[in-house]
Amino acid sequence: MTTHPLDTPSDSIRIAQFIARTRAIGPGLHTGVWVQYCPMRCRGCISPQFLDEAGGSDVTIAKLAADILAVEDSDGVFFSGGEPFAQAGALADLVDEVRRHRDLSVMSYSGYPLEHLRHHGDADQHRLLERLDILVDGPYLPERHAPLRWRGSSNQRVHVLTNRHPHLLEGPDESAGIETRVRHDGSIEVVGVPPIPDFTERFLEELASAGVLVEPPARRGTPRRQPPVTTTDTLENDR
Repeated sequence: MTTHPLDTPSDSIRIAQFIARTRAIGPGLHTGVWVQYCPMRCRGCISPQFLDEAGGSDVTIAKLAADILAVEDSDGVFFSGGEPFAQAGALADLVDEVRRHRDLSVMSYSGYPLEHLRHHGDADQHRLLERLDILVDGPYLPERHAPLRWRGSSNQRVHVLTNRHPHLLEGPDESAGIETRVRHDGSIEVVGVPPIPDFTERFLEELASAGVLVEPPARRGTPRRQPPVTTTDTLENDR
């Protein structure tokens, strides 16, 4: 497995979204970085607008590290997307730059199971994996949807990779919920793993029924399309 060669400067990361603070993902208060591009096309993907490599914007590692460090009360940072391990080398460099100043917890999502990354990942993917405290792995499977902590289907797993969070998996394994916010431009931001299938569609329908005018995402440059189905047998067999 090879990291996808995005047409991105070597000192930059192509990101789709940055959230300074959230308690919906990760232990405590976390800063979120959603990368742009994913080589997988999981049926029911909750962020199809983050799949194409042509979207998002290139941000230098130095600038992104400064933005993360500017959130003084954050306990850590998580990477989502998109597929973080498609830009593993740049994200590993970002972790190093951040930790030169503060020893933050680092969590990442990946559609690839942990075993697949360990056995078939390239050098950059191994570097990123070595720097993580938490990995949430596996592709989203809508037929196995479940309201679990930080993940949407029962095949996905939370791996505690260091001793930073020794009691993380204690207690009930249930959804951490979602956060909804209204941005300065009036658009609505939803952070977290939806506890029910088709959450976005239902949410928009409820807003419309309440008389709230919602601009279709396609008109904001985020096409609402159903991604083609990806076969996950190879990934499942690497477990």
